[in-house]
Amino acid sequence: MPGRLLRDLQQRWRRYKYRFVPWIALNLSHNPRTLRYVPDESRDKIISDEDVLGTLLKVFQALFINDLNKQSDILTVLPEPVKSKYEDLLSVQHLRVNHLEYRHQQQNTLQPEEILYKTLGFSVARAPSSLISAGKGVFVTKGLVPKDAVVSMYPGTVYQKYEPVFFQSIGNPFIFRCLDGVLIDGNDKGISKVVYRSCNGRDRLGPLKMSDSTWLTSEIHNPLAVGQYVNNCSNDKAANVCYQEFDVPAVFPIELKQYLPNIAYSYDKQRC
Repeated sequence: MPGRLLRDLQQRWRRYKYRFVPWIALNLSHNPRTLRYVPDESRDKIISDEDVLGTLLKVFQALFINDLNKQSDILTVLPEPVKSKYEDLLSVQHLRVNHLEYRHQQQNTLQPEEILYKTLGFSVARAPSSLISAGKGVFVTKGLVPKDAVVSMYPGTVYQKYEPVFFQSIGNPFIFRCLDGVLIDGNDKGISKVVYRSCNGRDRLGPLKMSDSTWLTSEIHNPLAVGQYVNNCSNDKAANVCYQEFDVPAVFPIELKQYLPNIAYSYDKQRC
């Protein structure tokens, strides 16, 4: 029993030690490959915000159109020009279905991972990591990822520097600190899960969802919402992706917000 308890504590320490400041300070020089120097926030951009936004809109619109038959409640509250655009697409979709066999009708709605592949040329998913004691990781399951592509999003509740996050942070390896001190809690279990679901329900406007909560489950509607499981590089393996911060613009299409995997802890703050 003592040996089993010790092994359990060692595994917990391996997952938690990267958030323990004295350990980080002592070990930075031991692993220079984990360092990435950013002189200021404006230069922390691998690709432009316009490219990030374009990718998100492209994927989200494809997901929305793929599930258009289930979006009738949302279509009724959209502005007429936007509503007409989607209704035209829906009419074309129905005409196509009427000329197909029943078995093809069943295949009309694709899985989110398939939509991602058809839209960006690759798909990603969570799976057990190849790194020792690293838990889950994110893998490319189909296709090839081109250079400078958006491969995932870091989901979770967004906390400003002055907002309480102590209890959520206990034993939580999924809290990500942004350059400006803002925190994103990407844990899909425990208190973090309860807080996210509560904020998600709070911000909903009738049929319009302001964020996606399916990343908390095994049935993810936004296949990009797996970023919290991307592992850091190790001494043996270099990183092949990096984080980049992005603020969702206020003019983001309201019908597509249902795929955003982030919600602000405070009602008056929106950030991704």
